[in-house]
Amino acid sequence: MDSLRILVPTPMMGYGFPIKEFERGLSYKPHAIVLDAGSTDSGPQKLALGEMTCPASAYKKEMEILIPAAVKANVPLIITSAGGDGTNEHVDLFMELAESVAKAHQLEIRIAAVYSDIPKDTVREALKKNKVSAMTNVPDLTFEDIDDVTVITAQMGAEPYINLLQSDNPPHVIIGGRTYDPAPTAAIGIMNGFDPALAWHMGKIIECGALCAVPSGKSVIGTLYHDHFTIEPMNENSQAKPHTVAAHTMYEKSSPSILPGPGGQLLLNDCAFSAVTDSVAQVSGSKFAPDTQYRIKLEGAKIVGYRSITVMGLRDPILLSQLDDVLNYVRTEVAKALPAESSQCTIIMHEYGRNGIMQSLESYDGPSAHEVCVIAEVTGPTQEIAQLVTNRVRTTLLHYHYPGRIATSGNIGMPFTPLEIPLGPVCAFNVYHLMDITDPIAQFPTRIKEVTL
Repeated sequence: MDSLRILVPTPMMGYGFPIKEFERGLSYKPHAIVLDAGSTDSGPQKLALGEMTCPASAYKKEMEILIPAAVKANVPLIITSAGGDGTNEHVDLFMELAESVAKAHQLEIRIAAVYSDIPKDTVREALKKNKVSAMTNVPDLTFEDIDDVTVITAQMGAEPYINLLQSDNPPHVIIGGRTYDPAPTAAIGIMNGFDPALAWHMGKIIECGALCAVPSGKSVIGTLYHDHFTIEPMNENSQAKPHTVAAHTMYEKSSPSILPGPGGQLLLNDCAFSAVTDSVAQVSGSKFAPDTQYRIKLEGAKIVGYRSITVMGLRDPILLSQLDDVLNYVRTEVAKALPAESSQCTIIMHEYGRNGIMQSLESYDGPSAHEVCVIAEVTGPTQEIAQLVTNRVRTTLLHYHYPGRIATSGNIGMPFTPLEIPLGPVCAFNVYHLMDITDPIAQFPTRIKEVTL
């Protein structure tokens, strides 16, 4: 093959995509359709509670378009990190959705599942043998962590996808568990004889769809050649520029030049980014260094408590001029009034309109806003305790006679009822580590489903 084209319809499955862009991508006759459904960006609750990034109906709605299109074009459709976390539970759910879509469209197809959950006993044995290491700024893994975690899954690399696609009877649709985002694109490139470095790098760029373009869009075509690759957004009003593609290379990475992943590191010191046209960018010079020890990233989360919030609008300039002192007073008074309960809780004041997003990292030092929304977040061992402490935070601030106060009514506006809003379990990542493995295919078992009419 002189070139290989991969169509990515959307940066995140479930978020939707314009049909016009997708159809334009199909007109390029891609060799595969690839899209990612997963991320840890939205927090640990998916792993801890078995939740998904989007409703099942959102995923099925897109499968109704993607599966018939892929079958008609006679190209594989690869969906990775099913449900957001890629657990076995969500891989099975995606398999059911895909099967129902195939039957509804009278399609006889093969659907493959690749599972990524790692049994706790496997992780315990690896930990005993010193084959588990912590990632940067993460504590060492303990046996207690393994016991506490709801489920452990791991990011697979390219090998399980290559194994399926090179089988005697390759599937029409692959539903992948938790997957390193560039892996399916890398797999298709590597199995067709292209430079692994370029295949991995192109996968890194296009897994987020046309997010690398200006204005950012949804669908994108990546075309792999033997000495470079190109990026082209499918929105005719969008452009992939050398600097935007270069910027996306560094997206979500701690290093601009070394991108580690399952099986090796992508080295980008010698990369060149150039323009083919006003809307098509070209990348060359990527290198790939295989690891001597194959490692996979483990992900797991646990429930650590229960959260309640109260949303409070503050507008009095006298109060706002001394907001730090006022909020410190509230914390102190709550601790005095509810010593046993507050000692078990964490109270966080989110001050939107004044450093609410960046907090201590805020560099803006201009004029303050004339109104501030304070969201008091309380995390406690039970929902009842969290509700009690949240109530006391709200009522203390509501009636505090701060210095200079003129009004005798309440100090805050409350836009929502209930005034104390229970948010349920609070979750935290407690497994975010690397584990040595010997077989990157056997570690991730597969299942084939034949859909017949």
